[in-house]
Amino acid sequence: MKNILFIFGTRPEAIKMSPLISRFRQDPESWKVGVCITAQHRQMLDQVLDFFQIDVDYDLDLMTDGQTLTQLTARCLIALEHPLAEFQPDVVFVQGDTTTVLAGALASFYQHIPVAHIEAGLRSGNRYSPFPEELNRMLAGRLADYHFAPTPAAVASLAAEGIRDNVWMVGNTVIDALQDALAILRQGEETMTRHFPFLEEHNKLILVTGHRRESFGEPFEDICRALSDIAAAHDDVQIVYPVHLNPNVQEPVHRLLAGHDNVHLIEPLDYARLVWLMSKAWLVLTDSGGIQEEAPSLGVPVLVMREVTERMEGVQAGTAKLVGTDRQLIVREALKLIEDEAAHAAMANAVNPYGDGTAARQIVAIMKELLNP
Repeated sequence: MKNILFIFGTRPEAIKMSPLISRFRQDPESWKVGVCITAQHRQMLDQVLDFFQIDVDYDLDLMTDGQTLTQLTARCLIALEHPLAEFQPDVVFVQGDTTTVLAGALASFYQHIPVAHIEAGLRSGNRYSPFPEELNRMLAGRLADYHFAPTPAAVASLAAEGIRDNVWMVGNTVIDALQDALAILRQGEETMTRHFPFLEEHNKLILVTGHRRESFGEPFEDICRALSDIAAAHDDVQIVYPVHLNPNVQEPVHRLLAGHDNVHLIEPLDYARLVWLMSKAWLVLTDSGGIQEEAPSLGVPVLVMREVTERMEGVQAGTAKLVGTDRQLIVREALKLIEDEAAHAAMANAVNPYGDGTAARQIVAIMKELLNP
């Protein structure tokens, strides 16, 4: 038997780790599976843990108001010392590009523990966008021993940095998680519908998520003005925006969008309700990373409200368009997809480049061959 420890701290990490944890735990004779959470995000993380029924072995509970990146990184490193020493993992799994990923990889390296990096090789080419994620994932790549890349472009990015050994292209585990979630949600369709009484069958739904710190200020206000223009141009469209709790998001969103009857500013959603809404959407406008991967699996076009994205595969495949924070461009592309059925169909029917939902199965098989549990 080999010891596998998963370290994560945010909702996106938990979502993408959940199918892996589940599949490793299906073989208890081969793997002793441990879960360590930093709780870098507390409430949103807990919702995913509950939804996917993930038991936690170590809860470091590091979320505090107003802490800096430096403080969080330092606290993560110190707090991870104990679970790593006690659990004695044969390999540590980290996922993506958060501060927890960087600290988890570095703390494991300090204790000579091999690191497996899930979603390896994503690059925007701009070290400050997204910040601090771009450098987090680059540094994690240097520290990791095993690299599970989602796409050929991610494999190529790793190779360009001299990382060529122990690299496997497996797709993205977010697709596995999405399929698992949809299977659960089909059992509660009626309950989900009651959560959103303002939605009507004949109206097109636009789902919006936006919270990137690099857009705070005037760029973010331009995003809000664009949404206002779209709402004014089509009163038959329902715009649903789960508003992030950060004051830099809350203030401009409510100031610039609260006056529209067809704009619904709601509390942040748990993963289940977000997936359900996404599955009903005509269009998604987002600056999120995971949604760029999830929405195409549901046949939903994505407009990416960022200046650069580390997920260019979607743009190249035609499932997403990069519109930045340009008010006029956001409005033009959104109205095109609302009004032009052919343009919408072209994006909705494009092939999702992020995999077919078998990433977790592939990773487990590779690790079993490598470690011989």
